[in-house]
Amino acid sequence: MLTRRTALTVTLAAAAAPFSVMRPSFAQQLTKEEVFFDKDAPVLGNPDGDVTVVEFFDYQCPYCKKAHPLVENVVKADGNVRLILKDWSIFGDASVFAAQAVLGAAQIGKYEPAMRALMRTSGKLSYEDIEKALTGAGLSMKELAAAVNKHTGTISGLLDRNYKQALAFNFVGTPSFVIGSAIFPGVLDEKGLKEAIAEARG
Repeated sequence: MLTRRTALTVTLAAAAAPFSVMRPSFAQQLTKEEVFFDKDAPVLGNPDGDVTVVEFFDYQCPYCKKAHPLVENVVKADGNVRLILKDWSIFGDASVFAAQAVLGAAQIGKYEPAMRALMRTSGKLSYEDIEKALTGAGLSMKELAAAVNKHTGTISGLLDRNYKQALAFNFVGTPSFVIGSAIFPGVLDEKGLKEAIAEARG
């Protein structure tokens, strides 16, 4: 249920990690199918793209929000990249509330406007900030709550899998990326993102 009282409590502290590349990228217990092709994860960019960019993020992460337009622009300009945004709600209850709301929006075909509305916010978010951003984008909190309640198992399962995958990759903060056979635990600039895509494609 999408309420302040029932938002999951996640207390893991996080800080943005410096840029680095690590290999091998996949922990032994994970497969590329699980990471790149989770049936419940919203897909942006080109759904049939030959390269998948997976970003683990939090709606309260200032680095994620600052970098998001760059990521979208690179994906759009390339034209052949699948973009998977995996909510890793590590900044507390408000982050979980935000993730639940946006994933609820995904269930009714409104993922992108909901996601973009929260990506445009700044700083730490309160529940009121989240509701204001979503309603300001033309979304109904009543409709989102109904979608979350109807698809509670799907949404909670996805958030749980995202969380476990991030830990399996030994990520320590957001944003963190998985692209091809490499992981990038930190912010990627435009050059770095393009190079990672090119390497995965090659």
